[in-house]
Amino acid sequence: MANTAHLFRRQSSRDLNQHATVRSIDELELKELRSRLVRAENGSQTVIYGATNQAFISDDDPPMAQMLDIGLSSDSGPVPSFQRQPHQAGTRKVAMQASIASDHGPAIEEKPEDERESWDSKWTFLLATIGYAVGLGNVWRFPYLAQKNGGGAFLVPYFIMLLLQGLPIFYLELVIGQRLRKGAIGVWHEVSVYLGGIGISSAFVSYIVALYYNTIIAWCLIYLLHSFETPLPWAECPKRLFSNFTYDIEPECVVSSPTKYYWYRETLQVSPNVNQPEQINYTVAMALITAWSLVYLCMVQGITESSKIVYITAIFPYVVLIIFFFRGITLKGALDGIAHLFTPRWESILEPVVWLEAGTQIFFSLGLAFGGLIAFSSYNPANNNCYRDALVVSITNCSTSMFAGVVVFSVIGFKATSIYDSCVEERAEMVRLNRTTDLLPPCDLQKELENSASGTGLAFIIFTEAINQFPAAQLWAVLFFLMLFTLGIDSQFGTLEGVSTSLMDMKLFPNVPKEIITGVLCLSCCVISMCFANGAGSYIFQLMDSFAGSYTLLIIAFFECIGVSYIYGLKRFADDIELMTGARPGLYWMLCWKYISPIAMITILVASFLELASEGSSYPGWNPLTGTTNQQEWPYWCIVVAILLILVSILWIPGVAILRLCGINIIEDSEPAWFPSAELRDVHGIVPHEPTDIEISLLCIRADGSEGLCCPTYGPREQPLDEED
Repeated sequence: MANTAHLFRRQSSRDLNQHATVRSIDELELKELRSRLVRAENGSQTVIYGATNQAFISDDDPPMAQMLDIGLSSDSGPVPSFQRQPHQAGTRKVAMQASIASDHGPAIEEKPEDERESWDSKWTFLLATIGYAVGLGNVWRFPYLAQKNGGGAFLVPYFIMLLLQGLPIFYLELVIGQRLRKGAIGVWHEVSVYLGGIGISSAFVSYIVALYYNTIIAWCLIYLLHSFETPLPWAECPKRLFSNFTYDIEPECVVSSPTKYYWYRETLQVSPNVNQPEQINYTVAMALITAWSLVYLCMVQGITESSKIVYITAIFPYVVLIIFFFRGITLKGALDGIAHLFTPRWESILEPVVWLEAGTQIFFSLGLAFGGLIAFSSYNPANNNCYRDALVVSITNCSTSMFAGVVVFSVIGFKATSIYDSCVEERAEMVRLNRTTDLLPPCDLQKELENSASGTGLAFIIFTEAINQFPAAQLWAVLFFLMLFTLGIDSQFGTLEGVSTSLMDMKLFPNVPKEIITGVLCLSCCVISMCFANGAGSYIFQLMDSFAGSYTLLIIAFFECIGVSYIYGLKRFADDIELMTGARPGLYWMLCWKYISPIAMITILVASFLELASEGSSYPGWNPLTGTTNQQEWPYWCIVVAILLILVSILWIPGVAILRLCGINIIEDSEPAWFPSAELRDVHGIVPHEPTDIEISLLCIRADGSEGLCCPTYGPREQPLDEED
């Protein structure tokens, strides 16, 4: 290092004017690059610190604009100046070549590596991540869980689990992706060659979840298309042609309701049970093909390229929610519905199942362990403030859940009040006709408020029934199902991005463009998802939803915490965060990563298995005679499928480690991605961190910087000897 600096000073003395230019650039560099440091993705072998992503530079940035026109030379000959390359269609690769030489150190040698995409702006990243985290579960699962598990009291375990489990793991995934700059498979393989199975497991579970998640988007497309009809097809019962050539109202619709009949019989064409698929549902099949085509078209150029789509799909749901909010609070009974949602029933927080469901909702609502967050953050600049991003996205996600709860229950309150008023009028009419008291129908507003459903039932039955009573019902139906469509499709982007990025990082098909890989991925999903296009398709959907995306994600996230805390090393992880953000993580985060979050996940996982073993699992089968659903036990073949869905994802974690021990490498070893550690240390003025007493005692970080495993090493801290001693 000293010889290199000496040679550079000798050259500067021969060319004083050039040296002055270098110093002026160096001053600008240190000032500007605190917030603009990213990798120069131009494929060159030599990259000088200061390489800046063009997308993060505004055209009216005076200091950077001056730097763009300056050319320098070095011992090796002339070095090209910064040149703003034309933005080429179909890519947002970094279009900037960096060639600034300063007297702070030599050039940074970058190892040969394929170019990597980058976000075109911070807003695009935030909106894409918010769109990925905020999904259908925020609208149709959180409100149901809240009113079921104690109303306002449910918020206590909900936010506690957010702090102990959701936020720490969300923060961890953003950090590890941004630091190692690869997808889930590449990241965990670099942490340890024995942990590459974590990334493969994330890719498999993302693929499986994408299969059935896109089915919801297909259902939304069907309802969206029929929302333009007048009257709405689910507003009244259809008429049926009988054998004597007479028309009458469909009896099955009379015993149920128009919305239920349209959902189960017209849309799903549901069979009585999962063993009787009966016929192919061509309507759902065409909707699935359309949905997968839309997903492919949005992803074909890469997720970082779809900035306009991301802006629409992330912002539009909030616009619709705000519109429904102002519409909902003006309805009769809206305040009763909102009060029912948030009135606390404190005795409920003593029940273990409430804490279990709060933790599960936080976990899946944030989209943890899918690999999508790691893929998204790997496209960020090296000095992006991932801590602030984790807080912003997590708080936005939880706030959206509560706001959606207010919107949903204002409408449910209106529906319940309408039913209650009709019941009261019917009772009054029967009293007027001198009917006996035993024949009078019971009227209970609270019972009607509690008669809300979760999941698809809330969206396609309860909410649509309330919309039927709105003026201009078609307009409200279009807005509602368009909102569900956008909520679902941007979450689908993140889920599939975790799969495609992992495939690219594994280099299974090194010469195949990402567009082709994405196309094959979507095509295979579309073909397999045809299993939902039959009478038993909705039951298969429930089977996959209950098992494929629940236990597996908890196990994957548990091993993520273990990999960072006990293999990668907490001190090393904290050093990385300090390099990227300029500040070390607090003791709270490190305790969560090492102890609290893994314990919380193991507790939820064990409680879930115990509940499953004691109560079993069932599904609601449609009974056409009564027009209702009855709980039915899963047949043995469904239980086998459920076990296989879990094992096909989880077994990669121990499998890759065992095969590696046997000398079989499933994942190709690759060089670490370019990361400017020394330059970031200079920019932030970071000095080596000396472990504190509490880090030594609680986190097993020894005084020399090495780390223990699980047991804290209590005792007096060793003091270094002075040189004189």
